[in-house]
Amino acid sequence: MSKDNNRRQTQNSNEKNTQSRRTMLKAMAGIPVLGLFAYELMEKKSFDRSKGNHLIKELGLDDIQPPTRISTSGEVDLLRIGIIGFGNRAGQLANGLGFIHPVTMENWRKNERLNNWLEQESLNVAITGICDVFDLHAENGLATAKNELLAGGAKHSGLPVKRYRTYLEMLTDSSIDAVIIATPDHHHARITIDAIQAGKHVYLEKSLCHTEEELYEVYDVVRNSNRVFQLGHQITQNVVFQQAKEIIRKNILGKISIIETTSNRNTADGAWIRHLDANGNPKPGNLQSIDWKQWLGNSPEVPFTIDRFYNWTKFFDYDTGMLGQLFTHEYDAINQLLRIGIPKSAVASGGIYYWKDNREIPDVLHAVFEYPEKELTLMYSASLASSRSRGRVIMGHDASMELGGTITITADNNSTRYKQKIQDGTIETDAPMLTVSSGSGSIDAVTSATEKYYASRGLTSTFINGRRIDITHLHLKEWIDCIRHGGTPSVDIEKSFEEGVTVLMAHKSYLEKRRVEWDPVLRKIV
Repeated sequence: MSKDNNRRQTQNSNEKNTQSRRTMLKAMAGIPVLGLFAYELMEKKSFDRSKGNHLIKELGLDDIQPPTRISTSGEVDLLRIGIIGFGNRAGQLANGLGFIHPVTMENWRKNERLNNWLEQESLNVAITGICDVFDLHAENGLATAKNELLAGGAKHSGLPVKRYRTYLEMLTDSSIDAVIIATPDHHHARITIDAIQAGKHVYLEKSLCHTEEELYEVYDVVRNSNRVFQLGHQITQNVVFQQAKEIIRKNILGKISIIETTSNRNTADGAWIRHLDANGNPKPGNLQSIDWKQWLGNSPEVPFTIDRFYNWTKFFDYDTGMLGQLFTHEYDAINQLLRIGIPKSAVASGGIYYWKDNREIPDVLHAVFEYPEKELTLMYSASLASSRSRGRVIMGHDASMELGGTITITADNNSTRYKQKIQDGTIETDAPMLTVSSGSGSIDAVTSATEKYYASRGLTSTFINGRRIDITHLHLKEWIDCIRHGGTPSVDIEKSFEEGVTVLMAHKSYLEKRRVEWDPVLRKIV
């Protein structure tokens, strides 16, 4: 092609662009002053989008697509489930199974949340057993299980719902196929062991255990059984999390050497002070309505108090505090992404610096976990006296990923991989270069410093095909699908054991004020 032809084509293209620009500006003439600005902004966004799409393709991320449907179970037999411990979390788990308490149903009807829940897939299960040491909680469980309104257009099975006074009574009933355990943590391991030995499948709320001795026993019992075990960490079901795994797999961050996870709260409820109602009056419960001896289990015998019953998380006899309640979610997210496993060492520190009540657990806590074989460090920092969001950040040589309900990836100033793109302005390091939206699940590139993205923890819901889905429902569904069709759930006993060791290492370090290590040969924390 001659130079004249090239010049003529370029001139024609420029004339078309000029005409298009004039046409657009003329259309915007009715917007004083903003006409030119609006057009320039549109051009800037179009240019940024073009750069972004090119970057996504170059990084090999253009083939990552959000799921458009949830796989259904098909025609399956009814699964009969018993719930052990029916507090607040058990109510949410029942919602995930497709059941709802009549009061919750009316409350959700007012804010249209009910319609979204009704669209949830039917899992073809029946809650046929409720066990709780507190009469009021047991009654709530029965009302939930008996309610005729079910998600997914399901019809109630018509099976009777029985209250069991002890969990052992439930486990000996052959009409129960599987159990969900949502008791205080000091009961988790013992009930799981007894349930597995009774032939029941188990869904267990975190954390796995309360002591090191329990950890080894529950691991051996579950591992040597043919029952399906799932620990209650649901972040793996989030579409955003699944795409984060692909981003990690494609090495977008480069060599990862440090990870920082955090938990911040700044309310009485968030600090596990939950024995008072909204008016400051004690919540219901006394020795006539609560089987206190059964609630204590194998923990030391102490007099009943409404404070200890509702606020058990504050006391080491029943829990490991922020480690068991909050860090477990953080560890699971990182372990699912990177399979870091059990650390070589752990150091934890902190104290009771704000909530000057009768608590034993710290309200400020920091823990550092070293993985020399993987050449990385995991840091955890938590406060119950500040609600400042600090996020969950995976830091690599070339970029960092902040992961929550959305993903933001920001290039490092001194990246080797992106050095040229940073120099030529294709990538800016003061703003995210990539994001994954919680709403669409699609990957968008960000090249403008004016666009900022913030992430929540990603533990409540996700979007599939434009519809909000409860990820607790998806986590329960995965467990139930494995019971029916085989397979390994995402938080099986192996990952649960790794988490249990890691938590107990930090807990032991905090209590004993020293650095601890894991001995894989002796299978012991030393």
